[in-house]
Amino acid sequence: MAMFSSHKRKERFKQAEAKELDVLVIGGGITGAGIALDAASRGMSTALFEMQDFAAGTSSRSTKLVHGGLRYLKQFEVKMVAEVGKERSIVYENGPHVTTPEWMMLPFHKGGTFGPLTTSLGLRVYDLLAGVKRAEWRTMLKPDEALEKEPLIKEKDLRGAGLYVEYKTDDARLTMEVLKKAVQKGANAMNYAKIVDLVYQGPGQLSGVVVRDEITGETYTVHAKKIVNAAGPWVDELREMDGSKQGKELVHSKGVHLVIPKEIFPLQQAIYFDAPDGRMIFAIPRGNKAYVGTTDTVYEDNLQHPTMTEADRDYLLEAIRYMFPSLNIEAQHVESSWAGLRPLIAEKGKDNPGEISRKDEIFISDSGLISIAGGKLTGYRKMAEDAVDKVADLLKEEDGILYSASETKHMPISGGEVGGSKGFESFRERKIEEAVAIGVEEAVSLSLVQTYGANVDRIFDLYQNKQDQAIEADIDPIVFAQLLYALEDELAYKPVDFFVRRTGALFFDINWVRAHKDAVIRYMAGTLGWTAEQEEDYTEELDQLLYEAVHPVG
Repeated sequence: MAMFSSHKRKERFKQAEAKELDVLVIGGGITGAGIALDAASRGMSTALFEMQDFAAGTSSRSTKLVHGGLRYLKQFEVKMVAEVGKERSIVYENGPHVTTPEWMMLPFHKGGTFGPLTTSLGLRVYDLLAGVKRAEWRTMLKPDEALEKEPLIKEKDLRGAGLYVEYKTDDARLTMEVLKKAVQKGANAMNYAKIVDLVYQGPGQLSGVVVRDEITGETYTVHAKKIVNAAGPWVDELREMDGSKQGKELVHSKGVHLVIPKEIFPLQQAIYFDAPDGRMIFAIPRGNKAYVGTTDTVYEDNLQHPTMTEADRDYLLEAIRYMFPSLNIEAQHVESSWAGLRPLIAEKGKDNPGEISRKDEIFISDSGLISIAGGKLTGYRKMAEDAVDKVADLLKEEDGILYSASETKHMPISGGEVGGSKGFESFRERKIEEAVAIGVEEAVSLSLVQTYGANVDRIFDLYQNKQDQAIEADIDPIVFAQLLYALEDELAYKPVDFFVRRTGALFFDINWVRAHKDAVIRYMAGTLGWTAEQEEDYTEELDQLLYEAVHPVG
């Protein structure tokens, strides 16, 4: 993984420029990462460019669930529920360190969206469509059983609850692990690499891109037989650049989540519940926090920087107080938050984002630009397979080259090489023992194993062998090991890359960020050779996110 180092950015750009590629992917979210892995694993020469950091858009700002879309049953999207539901277990088995089964409780109250019969029937259909294993089939609970599971839920008019399985994930880490596996398979991937122009040959046939290194300002021209636009919220901007934005367009829905400390919100059971306006909301325990979301509102502002408004925050606080009335949670109890965008394909007659399908579609322009839009985190692997199937068909037609079918269904992602979910249990126990033996606290060991999976040995190695450097840099040795790994193996370049996408700390351990940011920034500035202006800009960028996590706009 040495070539996935932030110290080798220029070499990676030069490498991409050196010869015509089979496939060039624009967008480093989960969809683009999945496409790069699928293409590279079939033997296609592949490069991926992301204008921000990997997963900096939608793929680090989701509800962090690999879920089967239970709510889509209400919209009668049976095919989507079946396909996406089955993908959940594939995602889990290929990366059990970043995906964890989570029992979810759906309480139903008198006058609510769901009743005992509709809940029981809906969850049973969901189990069958999604191919849920028998041990995880839904269970129906009486009111007293539901309250025993989670005493905080509203007791008045409670008629019971359904219990079913969803899957928690760290969306940014999942994206990173897929991308690292793509790199292992031969793909070239670059963050802070913005497409500033498209290159054509002959009668308007797309043949390449001009990409700018957003760190240095240098530009490179990269040629490829096929170019896939997987830019998420920016898909239409690239279609406009190509002159092919016609027909269906994207609409953007903003989703906001709040993070609250466990001592304020001692949630012990994940809950999927009715908000006062009938929308469904998740409340999920995570370590010593609970997080709640999401909103679903039309968004037409800066795509790169969605923020929480007071209205967003207050809507979620009202929902919390409605379902958990004994808590009386107020604005000052919110420790952190995040806002993200869902790029949805507009549908005639549907103005409310909640009504718009989450299905994905592929558009191929006259110039040959292949754009993929819509879809969900859970379905990323199948979306990638479908996109690369299109690429393979086109390459076969044009060049007569025959590529194999997708191999990703049973391919562990980076860190997932632990023998699937069953193998991971014994792997985790063994690695925690090893970590404790070298002086790492058990709770920290567990967190590291869950974060890095099979790559945790690299963290342990850095922890043991870089203690002197850590002391010199005035950084905790564990934090220092994670930082070195992020810089050398995960292409982190800015403080926000490390604190938001590589560790998730800004969302779930904001005080850890505040405690370590100054020393981390000093070290990054020195080792990466930032200018004084860069150090100031990157520090300001992190400080802005720290501020916005707590303070809504408007």
